[in-house]
Amino acid sequence: MSIRSLIAASRSRHALTAATISQATSRAHQHACVPPLLSGLGPLARAFSSSAAVADVNSGVRVMEGQILPNVYSKGYSTLLAPANEALIPPELLSSKTVWTPDRELGQYEDLVARVTNFHNEDNGFMVLDGDVFDVPIRKDIVHRVVRWQLAKRQQGTHSTKTISEVSGTGRKPYKQKGTGRARHGTLRGCQFRGGATMHGPKPRSHAFKLQKKVRRLGLKIALSARTAEGKLCIFEDLEVPSHKTKNIVQYIKQMDDTKKVLLVDGGDIDKKLKLATKNLHYVNVIPSIGLNVYSILQHDTLVMTRDAINRIVERMHTPISR
Repeated sequence: MSIRSLIAASRSRHALTAATISQATSRAHQHACVPPLLSGLGPLARAFSSSAAVADVNSGVRVMEGQILPNVYSKGYSTLLAPANEALIPPELLSSKTVWTPDRELGQYEDLVARVTNFHNEDNGFMVLDGDVFDVPIRKDIVHRVVRWQLAKRQQGTHSTKTISEVSGTGRKPYKQKGTGRARHGTLRGCQFRGGATMHGPKPRSHAFKLQKKVRRLGLKIALSARTAEGKLCIFEDLEVPSHKTKNIVQYIKQMDDTKKVLLVDGGDIDKKLKLATKNLHYVNVIPSIGLNVYSILQHDTLVMTRDAINRIVERMHTPISR
């Protein structure tokens, strides 16, 4: 074979490898847990830039020349190490969307790969978090508006004061209009007298005000993106506990790093044993995915969600707003 043909063949093979690497790094649409969402993606992307190895996020194994290679995990989270040898990527993993990029910036609407665990820190594969829900630019003004809307909407508004017609007392004129040298009064139930009425006092009313649905939806996306960027979003396969004993939940929470308040979010109805186990813990709260809101996320420094909960939240965020 001539030198010119060898050069052409090497160039075509190099172009094919680069194309498959850039496309294969984004196949996943299901996610998991993660402080390495930020710190782990940099080395991972650099490893992918020098190797054609790829992780099958659906099965949690690595494909490399037909062999299954073990994954290496740090405490509580995953760290993927790509081997140095090159291998062709299966065509079913190829996609035109990029998942891992070196030194990624926040708020770029990029899909994020996370590890799925459970209370026992067992590996349950991987999941891809949608970038348009979990990688949204942080806007404090939107979060402020949504929180004010939530607090105003839940305010009872049952406060009430008595007007001059509601205060008990005589209707007689206390003294004559003129000749006493005193100020003129027509009743002793006025606001200037002790036990009298309250002027312009509060009455039962609703404090709620309207806020656009797209703003409320954006606020929830920002709150989820903030917890993801902080590495405080953990994804569990389920929230099943062996018993209703509170000591089990206390032990599980102690295993989490830098955790003070935890919000557990399940997809459907909350398990009865989990309710009883967390009932006496003021720093652990459990809600279904339909009740997930911005204020609850901000009140807890760690957010734990199940696969089902994330799928339902993503489906809710992708549902068109009804006008």
